[in-house]
Amino acid sequence: MAQYEVAVIYHPDLEVDLSKAEEKVTKILADNGGKIVNADNWGKRKLVYPIAKQEYGVYVFYTVEMPEEGVRKVEGVLNITDEVIRYLLTKPDLKAIAKAEAAKAEKAQKAAERGDRSEDKDKDDETEE
Repeated sequence: MAQYEVAVIYHPDLEVDLSKAEEKVTKILADNGGKIVNADNWGKRKLVYPIAKQEYGVYVFYTVEMPEEGVRKVEGVLNITDEVIRYLLTKPDLKAIAKAEAAKAEKAQKAAERGDRSEDKDKDDETEE
């Protein structure tokens, strides 16, 4: 199974009772062989431009494991779902993400080493005085 990221913008009126709409999207994903690994609700945000006469939308991001055959079916169903204003289904570049995380860890390690050296210099300066 491949990993996908699904960004869904729900109708802003659903902010109060978003659970039914989320259950509907979860069912759509599950019916097509998908399994939600992670869900991140960003809440109600202003849209860059009005969509269907709406200025705001509720942003929810899902990380999903799903077979490639299910992607077209999910896109087709999300396209006609009333609760969903817009969606974006992408396949993340896992190698690039791993490379970026490794570079970040290496940078943090180098910064920690520089921090240790500067503390040693401060101690040396104190003993010279």
